[in-house]
Amino acid sequence: MSPVITAEAAELVSEEGANDGFSRADLLREAMLGVLDRHEPEVAALLRREGLSGEGLSPRLLARTIQAQAMWFQLLAIAEQNRDMRRRRNVERERGYAQLLGTFAHVIGSAAAGGIPAGEIREALASIKIRPVITAHPTESKRITVLERHRRIYLRLVDLESPRWTEREREELLRAISDEIELLWLTGELKLEKPTVEQEVNWGLYFFNENLFDTVPALYAKVEAAFARQFPEEAPLELPPFFTFGSWVGGDRDGNPYVTSEVTRRTLWQNRVACLRRYRSRIVELIRNLSIAEHALDFPAAFKRAVQAALDQIPDGAQIAARNPGELCRQYLAVMLARLDVTLARSEEQEPATTAGGYQHADQMLVDLDLVQAALVEAGAARLAQSLIKPMWREVSIFRFSTLRLDVRENTIRINATLGEMYRSLRGEEPPPIESPAWKAWLLAELGSPRAQPYDYPELSAEAAETLATFRTIGEMRMQIDREAFGALILSMTHSAADVLGVYLLAKEAGLFADALAVEACTLPIVPLLETIPDLRGASAILKELIAVPLVQRSLRRQGNVQEVMVGYSDSNKDGGYLAANWELSKAQAQLTRLGSELGVAIAFFHGRGGSVSRGGAPTGRAIAAAPAGSIRGQFRITEQGEVVSLKYANKGTAAYQVELLSASVIEHMLKSERETALIPRHEYDEALEALSGTSWTAYRRLMESPSMLAYLQAASPLEELALLNLGSRPARRTQARTLADLRAIPWVFAWAQNRHMLTGWYGVGSGIKAFLDVRKARGLELLQRMFQESRLFRLVMDEVEKTLLMVDLDIARAFAGLCEDAEIREPIFGAIAAEHALTREMVCTISGDPVLAQRFPQYRRRLARRLRTMNQVSLEQVQLLRAWRASGAEDVRHALLLSINCASAGLGATG
Repeated sequence: MSPVITAEAAELVSEEGANDGFSRADLLREAMLGVLDRHEPEVAALLRREGLSGEGLSPRLLARTIQAQAMWFQLLAIAEQNRDMRRRRNVERERGYAQLLGTFAHVIGSAAAGGIPAGEIREALASIKIRPVITAHPTESKRITVLERHRRIYLRLVDLESPRWTEREREELLRAISDEIELLWLTGELKLEKPTVEQEVNWGLYFFNENLFDTVPALYAKVEAAFARQFPEEAPLELPPFFTFGSWVGGDRDGNPYVTSEVTRRTLWQNRVACLRRYRSRIVELIRNLSIAEHALDFPAAFKRAVQAALDQIPDGAQIAARNPGELCRQYLAVMLARLDVTLARSEEQEPATTAGGYQHADQMLVDLDLVQAALVEAGAARLAQSLIKPMWREVSIFRFSTLRLDVRENTIRINATLGEMYRSLRGEEPPPIESPAWKAWLLAELGSPRAQPYDYPELSAEAAETLATFRTIGEMRMQIDREAFGALILSMTHSAADVLGVYLLAKEAGLFADALAVEACTLPIVPLLETIPDLRGASAILKELIAVPLVQRSLRRQGNVQEVMVGYSDSNKDGGYLAANWELSKAQAQLTRLGSELGVAIAFFHGRGGSVSRGGAPTGRAIAAAPAGSIRGQFRITEQGEVVSLKYANKGTAAYQVELLSASVIEHMLKSERETALIPRHEYDEALEALSGTSWTAYRRLMESPSMLAYLQAASPLEELALLNLGSRPARRTQARTLADLRAIPWVFAWAQNRHMLTGWYGVGSGIKAFLDVRKARGLELLQRMFQESRLFRLVMDEVEKTLLMVDLDIARAFAGLCEDAEIREPIFGAIAAEHALTREMVCTISGDPVLAQRFPQYRRRLARRLRTMNQVSLEQVQLLRAWRASGAEDVRHALLLSINCASAGLGATG
């Protein structure tokens, strides 16, 4: 056996602690090697011997070996996911569901034990809206076909947990796993062409069709059961749809020229068709199950009349009655099915429902389900109503006729350019500067001007006309698809209140106001996205100026008196480094929360987090628990990007755990954050974080402002080669400019991860701590060590920095740096990185008190150790492949290079 794979598997075997006689990792390893024996015996021999060694290997054999190692990382992740699920089940089995962290049973139980009354818990659940938002950010390197293979392998592992199988049946399951791995090996790992937006939409909907249509409604039953268990004397919960999903896929126009108004239109119909097909299968299932004879249950007279009226309204009503004589539930559900078929057929043709025959909107279907449910309850079959009808009622109330709430995202540059053209068309002159008082005055004047009909702007450029068309599409499609088909308009790179007012004006031009003259209130929620550190620092001023506008106040009252603000983790990190970004994000949330209280408006935060640490990735429960006290009110949204989506939602058990973990953590913060001493602001802690942030920012900016930084990164990483992977439909840059500032955060993080510098997750932290200790000496160290124990934010930052440092390998980083042939560029930059790396390791251990990095994360260290040797081999091969590709441009080298990038991403668990 290969020492690489055997060691990795052996560690997982001991960690699994399996009591059923076999190791999942060992099983998957043996199956994979068996497949390779049949198809690529040379690769199998390499893996059994010494692992990868590129010397003397042809590009083809090297590519196939790297592909095998990437597949092993994927199989190892499946085994670990299966292990994690079994661990959670074991805890529940041994200690009870209420002792399982991240569950509503635990949160409500601990809240009740802490004296929080049932009424406050009920109010929190009734007032919060939680919405994970799936994005098409290009950080997912796995195709849907690959995801399906992974899911089937996972399910077969779950099947093997049962002791009921005979030896013959067990062999069949093992054969099925081997077959899936063989198909995985024979499936093309790389995307041959850049995906279309429509394919990205299908990728997002895959997770609903496989898991989320089931797991989200089941969440509500868990909440109700947990509440009833703690407060049996209280009336049962009647939960509104507090947990829904959003999406940017097909609506995110920020820098993606392929997302047009027409693409958004088609996306909405795709989303609608997905849930309608789901509802059709659910109704068919209900018809099959609800075979209740009229003589066996005394249905209320009103329901009998409703059934007859429904049968009379459709052409084949008589046939339905004859097919199900005396079975009233089946008859009524069959009528519902007929109506739904009309709606589905028109939706598949992208045509709105009519008043004849079909359902025009989800509320009509909810009324029908209510009627059946009420009839069963009144007839004495409440249990059946609860277990059969209520789950579907929940589905329709959650997913409605749109599956997701689609956000539209556009950037400030495009919005203001469109407004500038509108100004020229209206005034016949050049507009004033965007940042001038005259510009804001014009916006306010136009917003206050009655507008019975939208203006015609015949001279707009194609880009400006398309921007305006997108807003008009929102108004049109919200009527055709569902009243909740859209979530909000997200304005990227918001720098001022005037930027947001400009969006209000475009909404007015598109008929998205509540009144006929379009002066009273906007019906589309408009969300400023604050991404850079200067914008985060100016957040309070921007929001205060915005909310002072009477139109905005009236619009917010229509939207529940909530102003949502999106905060960006990726660009703030790119702007100021990891420590400074996290402190500025926390400060901005605390300041905006206080401002909202002063103004009588709830400020709700939409967290633009990615999967990697550098893009805001952190353990869900801990990240929410570290948010400023009282900062979660009204609603909570968070982006789910790329590999995070498949990691969380590709398997039903994991998906159920993740949606409960997120929602339970949010509710726990709402209930407890303002009671907890850990979140009470402490001046000395805030002062220390301000000092640490300032000096770490200075160190980070000193490196970033090197005039040669972009040249170094382009040479010393696969930054430019990222586009060859065809991960997403969106270009890697917002514009064609070739500057560091213009580079998107995803390829920025991607490049530093692939070349094993990983500096986006740690650079500057060491300098920040050392400067602090140089000034404050022993008292400063005592303070930071106390903060390490007591400040959730500081501890979260330090923990994630420490885990990131474990993935840095300076020897490999130096090899990548060697790709930069200009020593005058290479040596100062790499020298600064190496020095800061040594300093940061020293400072982190000084604060934690541990002799080695991440000593307190044994499971994380084991997980990483299982991958590092192979990852290191692949990274060193990637250096040589980059050199060869850039020299020759040979296709076989390109293929091996892209597989090495995929393999490194699989080992790291993320691309960007």
